[in-house]
Amino acid sequence: MTETLFLTSEEVAGLADPAEYVDAVRDAYRQIGEGAPAEPRTKLVNAEPPGFLTTYAAVLPETGAMGGYTYSAGFGARDAWFMTPLFDAESGEPLALLDGASMNPYKTGAAGAVGVDALAREDASSVAVIGSGAQARGQLKATATVRDLETVWVYSPTKEHREAFAGDMNGSLDASVAAVASAAAAIEDADVVITATNAAEPVFDGEALEPGTHVTAMGQYNENKRELDHATIERATYVPDLRARALQDAGSFLSALEAGVVDEDHVHAELGEVVAGVEPGRTSDAEITVFDSGGTGIETAASAYLLYEKAVDAGLGQTIDFAPASEALTGE
Repeated sequence: MTETLFLTSEEVAGLADPAEYVDAVRDAYRQIGEGAPAEPRTKLVNAEPPGFLTTYAAVLPETGAMGGYTYSAGFGARDAWFMTPLFDAESGEPLALLDGASMNPYKTGAAGAVGVDALAREDASSVAVIGSGAQARGQLKATATVRDLETVWVYSPTKEHREAFAGDMNGSLDASVAAVASAAAAIEDADVVITATNAAEPVFDGEALEPGTHVTAMGQYNENKRELDHATIERATYVPDLRARALQDAGSFLSALEAGVVDEDHVHAELGEVVAGVEPGRTSDAEITVFDSGGTGIETAASAYLLYEKAVDAGLGQTIDFAPASEALTGE
């Protein structure tokens, strides 16, 4: 039998800070850019009751870990559960099983921050956030670790939500955070624009983006939904988390592709290729860049291993036994 550590959401919550997530995720993307394997999500959609089952994974040889998410969302309970298996990348043995819900905004925020660090101008200090939920919080907290932020403008359709978000973030960041009444007001003069919504249609006008703006879009991984309009995709140096995902479920890019605004060659590089220095990132201060983040096993495995190591050091979790196939696969 193999002893495997089970970690609850409560046990892993707060174990790592945003900067630690960003460091782990940046290194993971570098490994992918240098050739380590990762694949986009597999999403199985159920009609009745409506819901979906999703899996995605990555192997991080230098980290020494591999794994990802298997999660369900919707169905009869209208909720979601994030199971996170983690394996040793050398032996293949199971290291841990994490309840990955609490880490979700932080690992996804870390991926967005790695995109900002790789593609935004070095002097970027103002951010527009469109969205005011948990994912928007994770994105902003992580972004604040890679750039010295001075001002943040937040917009979401519900006034109470955007004002509550601004109040909370204003108290936890060094930057001045304020709610505004429209997406157009939020993106005006913003160096970085972050979209973290569940919108089906574009949430701002891409023609209004100033030269030199970086956009991180992380709210959609559905071929029929898009946060970014055709103008944004056409004007930008376009970098997805994984090239294959751009042609699978990156709705903003697929819509622009279908409209004939861009072709497949418009995909500049994967984020890992930029982080690893295999492909260039931003080449001028006037360039508009986009990081299209749909969620991968890269940030998931990296973050899960970070939490696993910290949990071991802290003596957290309980062990469960897994039988190797050589013992259990008997047919008896």
